[in-house]
Amino acid sequence: MQNGQWLTADLFRPRTATNENKAPLVVVVPGFQRSKESLENVSMELARRGIVAITIDPYAQGGSSSSMTPQSATTEGYGMFAVVDFVADTGILNYVDQTRLGVTGHSAGGNAAILAASYFGREAARTGRPSKLQSVFVSGYVLSMTDKVLRHVRCNVGMSYALYDEGAYRNEMKNGDMRRAPEALRLVNSPPGRAEAPVTEVEIGHYYGTVAESNLRVVHNERMIHPFQPYSITATANQIEYFEKVFGLNSGLASHDQVWFWKELLTLVSLVASFVALVPAAQLLLAHVRFFQPLVHSIPPPQPRAQGPGRVVFWVLLVAGALVACFSYIPLAELSQKLFAEASGREQTWFFPQRMNNAVMLWALLNGLVGFLLFYLGHRWSGQAAGVTPARWGTQTSARELARTAVLALVLFTGFFGLLFGVHYFFQVDYRFAFIGVRVFQPTLLVLLLLYAPAFLPFFLANSLRVNGAMRPAGVPEWRSMLLAGVANSLGLLLIVIVQYAALAATGTVHWTDGWLYINLLFGVVPMMFILPYFNRHFFRLTGRVYLGPLTTCLIFIMILISSTVCYIPL
Repeated sequence: MQNGQWLTADLFRPRTATNENKAPLVVVVPGFQRSKESLENVSMELARRGIVAITIDPYAQGGSSSSMTPQSATTEGYGMFAVVDFVADTGILNYVDQTRLGVTGHSAGGNAAILAASYFGREAARTGRPSKLQSVFVSGYVLSMTDKVLRHVRCNVGMSYALYDEGAYRNEMKNGDMRRAPEALRLVNSPPGRAEAPVTEVEIGHYYGTVAESNLRVVHNERMIHPFQPYSITATANQIEYFEKVFGLNSGLASHDQVWFWKELLTLVSLVASFVALVPAAQLLLAHVRFFQPLVHSIPPPQPRAQGPGRVVFWVLLVAGALVACFSYIPLAELSQKLFAEASGREQTWFFPQRMNNAVMLWALLNGLVGFLLFYLGHRWSGQAAGVTPARWGTQTSARELARTAVLALVLFTGFFGLLFGVHYFFQVDYRFAFIGVRVFQPTLLVLLLLYAPAFLPFFLANSLRVNGAMRPAGVPEWRSMLLAGVANSLGLLLIVIVQYAALAATGTVHWTDGWLYINLLFGVVPMMFILPYFNRHFFRLTGRVYLGPLTTCLIFIMILISSTVCYIPL
């Protein structure tokens, strides 16, 4: 691309697309915080119907480089403008019909799509030729549906917006209902030379205009929330029907005849299996590799079951930890924007370049320190009186033993991602379910792992200490104590999600508006927080110490985080 930038993408080519039987093409653009894998369901379904699809990693996301401009979605379409030029001007993809090119995207990717329609419309006006884009489909974004943008559009446009979109408070009517929304009305009434009387209420799902005159318009309004919209069978069907109509295709497949969810289900199985395999892998290494055998110790006896005042102390501290986790997240997210101004401003930097993860990092650091404090208070106010001694915590170690533990954690980390790289190389899939996924990473991110992991480690270590040194009471079934540990570790963040969507259900507007993207990030973080204590307990049972769990999970979980978010590393 321009300015030394680069773009990674996956190409979906139907077998029917040949030089003699040219096929239309659609460029698929994921939104903010998403990589190409998160929207490959759309590409898969389009390819099944004879449409070539290219799904890109937007600039500063996935495997693509950063951009030289902080407004890459607006000025470069996250790199998609250059892809359209490549396909339209070079003829290298000789199985593509260059008169039938389209773009679709969700959220910020949808913004890129409508801006592409305007950009190539202006180019068409300058050159006197038809727009390179024949059609675009905009999902999950209406803020760019302005007269300034729409007056230059010279192609067909479809739009899909979730009725319960969390970002709808920014819309002109402050809600997600598109029937009378000025943004939707402007879109339908925007084609130049439109002969019909202006529409005053949009009929959802109705096609206005014609393909032949490049003024086709349609608006959909699915009953979904923003992050789940791309994974709705109905929303996907709406896109399929749109592109079949504008490209004049009849694949013979019904729009609801979709298979992408089977891939999602099976990659979910892979995701679960990859995590579950960590424990037996560690067990094998501890049993059969002489270097690691000294790490195996007997499991310390459980703590006495809390009674009377000790029980009160336990529950008060558990609730206190959840409340601190809940009420600290948004303030720390706001603080991260000030502390890490370059990343927050989308500027290239090596100083904590991940805008969204910086918020999670500050939250984890604070709550890790709070976790140590709560553990100390619990022991001081309750544990000592019950006869609990440090010998029951599993904290005894030495420098040599810690070094061996770190080596074992690195071996498990390498095996986990090494297998993933092999799976991706041979089968072009990773471990994921919808937007929650484990993806391959660039080697450069190993440098960022060294930057971010130390700040996250106190949280992981505090969790292991509390789970194994304070939440392993005698006489309580293992499954019950583990379930309680999982709930306790994720409850604070889960409360944020509950408050956010309870407010949306009750009032039509989310509780946290400016920080709503940080709340959406929690859909991927909360499950990780819930399963973390399970790993810390299982690794503790293998070694009798609290260290292998946090060292292993910190490396793996943080690499998952930093490889799945926006990253403004310098070119």
